[in-house]
Amino acid sequence: MRPSVEHPVVDAAALLKRVMGGRPAERGGQTPARVKTSAPVGVWLSEDGTVRLDIFSDGTYDGQVAGRRRHAHGTYHIDGSLMTLSDDSGLFTAVTLGVGELEMAGYHLSPAVG
Repeated sequence: MRPSVEHPVVDAAALLKRVMGGRPAERGGQTPARVKTSAPVGVWLSEDGTVRLDIFSDGTYDGQVAGRRRHAHGTYHIDGSLMTLSDDSGLFTAVTLGVGELEMAGYHLSPAVG
């Protein structure tokens, strides 16, 4: 007999925490090295509008998830095609920088229009 495979069940609260909170840095909590790369400054939205990420030129960001009271905010660092958001609460979220798109915790964000 094959062992049964269990599929994890993720509730809404856990998903929201993952999207905007991330996990503690896998590098022992240290800040990633900075590489001079242009930041994707501006407002980024998920296709369904549930996730919004405002990236500012001063190295800070503000994030919102629909249905969540607390906004995530903090600083970001860019290392090549990876941007790491460091929330004021101490949590880290990895964001992959693509051409005209950001990927964060399974969400694809595009520049806001207008």
